[in-house]
Amino acid sequence: MPSASPPPYEQYDDYKPAHSLEPTPPPQPAPTISSVPLQPLYHNRESPAPQFFSDTRRYYVQPGSSSGSGSGSSVNQIDNLRNALSNLESRMALLLSERDLLESRLETAVRLQSPVRRLPSELLASIFVMGVMNMEEDDSLMLSTLMLVCRHWLEVAVNTPVLWTRIVAGVHHPLSHAQRKLERSKAFPLQICVDFSPRMENGTVTTESIVHTMDLLRTSIWRWKTFRLTVPNRPQAHAALMRCTDPAPLLEVFSVRVLHSMPEEQYHSNPPRPVFEGETPSLVSCSLTSFNFGWDMRLVSRLRVLKLGGYWNGYSPSIDVTLGILRACPNLEELALRNMSDVEAGACTIESDLAEYDETNERVVRVSDSRVINMPRLVKASFYYSGTLRTRTILRLLSCPVLEHVDLCFLDNVSPMLEYLRRQSLTRLPLRHLRIEGCFLSELKFSRFLQRVPSLVSLELVDVEDISSNLFKHLSAPPSAQTWICPKLTSLSLEGCTTVEWESLRSFVESRLPAHSRAFPGTQTIPTSVASSRPLGPISSASSSASASAAAQAAAISSASSSARSSAASNRPVPISKVVSSASAFAANAHILSHVPVTPQQKSGTNWPHRLHSIDLTRCHQISKEMVQWLRMYVADVKCDTAKGVWDDSAMI
Repeated sequence: MPSASPPPYEQYDDYKPAHSLEPTPPPQPAPTISSVPLQPLYHNRESPAPQFFSDTRRYYVQPGSSSGSGSGSSVNQIDNLRNALSNLESRMALLLSERDLLESRLETAVRLQSPVRRLPSELLASIFVMGVMNMEEDDSLMLSTLMLVCRHWLEVAVNTPVLWTRIVAGVHHPLSHAQRKLERSKAFPLQICVDFSPRMENGTVTTESIVHTMDLLRTSIWRWKTFRLTVPNRPQAHAALMRCTDPAPLLEVFSVRVLHSMPEEQYHSNPPRPVFEGETPSLVSCSLTSFNFGWDMRLVSRLRVLKLGGYWNGYSPSIDVTLGILRACPNLEELALRNMSDVEAGACTIESDLAEYDETNERVVRVSDSRVINMPRLVKASFYYSGTLRTRTILRLLSCPVLEHVDLCFLDNVSPMLEYLRRQSLTRLPLRHLRIEGCFLSELKFSRFLQRVPSLVSLELVDVEDISSNLFKHLSAPPSAQTWICPKLTSLSLEGCTTVEWESLRSFVESRLPAHSRAFPGTQTIPTSVASSRPLGPISSASSSASASAAAQAAAISSASSSARSSAASNRPVPISKVVSSASAFAANAHILSHVPVTPQQKSGTNWPHRLHSIDLTRCHQISKEMVQWLRMYVADVKCDTAKGVWDDSAMI
């Protein structure tokens, strides 16, 4: 039996003799990135593949070679192939590493060409200043965030002194941060805020920490531009300001706030020494709350903004002191008096001059200097529980031709104050905002005053129970011989006014709407017969509504029949626009469509009032959910209370 054929590999694999095989090169270590030069990758554009494969070609076996002596040559060939694969993998790893290196270098080069990288350091610093200094927070996180972007931005931020001029020290801010900002701000003006408000409601703050902070900051008083101090009690405020003994030539804003002043009324009856030695030539804004500074006129003169509050019993300023401060500030733009005890009856002379004050018939305080105080730049005046007699006396002697904002809050009867403002309006009073809260007044005098302020835009009546439907009747339909009252009024607040009736409020809102605001352009012309029968004011009762409906229906029927007869006589069809116009007029006068409000006709020679944009009905329990929904169809912003759902959950009306 002949032997079997040889295996398939004996037919195709011919090995060379052992003596003809080339010696196997010793294995070489894998090359590294540092051992391979990168120069050919940048300058030589020829592919390295031919040279690489020529080096490894000797490891491959030629198909036509003769078979050798057996297993020894096969083992050598396997080793050679494995070495070739290892060498190939090493070179591939080297090329991949070089590729990653080149990609990183390319990315760096592209980043260097971005517009932000090409910005000069001065321009980048100006951008930082605009972003950081425009923040409302005294110690915002914007600066620290910018410093974390890159090393270049860190260097620019550190070398820009303006970025470090806002210094905040207190319970929530370490003192080391304030010291660092003092060093980096160089000689630039500083904005100092010392806030020692307790962390908790009944927390304690030691006076030693306040004094230590002020000792650190007192060396830079000559650079202070603004200084705000907040401490728990009055003794700590005096201890802090006793360190302010140097002049402050750059100080523009000075604010001292004492949080709890009532328990310490028996301390510090004598005022401290003058703050900053009275040398504050640049001071324009001063806000003092419960701080006893002896009413030094050098500290509160030549101001543009003056805010005083929290002075009770013997610490409250007298009428003569208050008027003296106002006379020392002829360029005052904002005045705010808040939480002050009223003038005591035994501390001043009170008279009642009926010949001069017959309209108010109220007691006034006799002052040492009764000359008129001219305030040509006063724009805002706020009186919040500042004493009824004190406020009346100030408004009686005050002349403010550009006053635009007035707040009268918790002052008992404000009718005399409104009368003084009405007298001011006889010359000039461009009042735009009026707020009355927690006071009672005469509705008739208030209506007379509103007739004198046609520039009023915002009216806020909070917890005023003397407002009735008569006021809104005057605001809705003025008499034929007069103009509209407050024609520019766009914002109305009736928070807590539970005496306002819905019908009067609805008529007021409708009267401020433009004529036929919901009608189409082709239906804006009302027939003469219908217009003559249409009432000037809104319909508020059932009988008037029925009579108006009957009259409108009769007019519409007669108009339609006359149009039909005329068209039949002339063999012409009736225009559709006339029929639609008659139907719209009938619906408007009959008041059967909720989306077509009743609006009075515009009188010749008068301007139509502005539409109401905002109304606040918070705590007005007489206004139902359906009424609020009706208001939202014609008023853009309607504020009201939340309604309780079935399961006692809050649901917006």
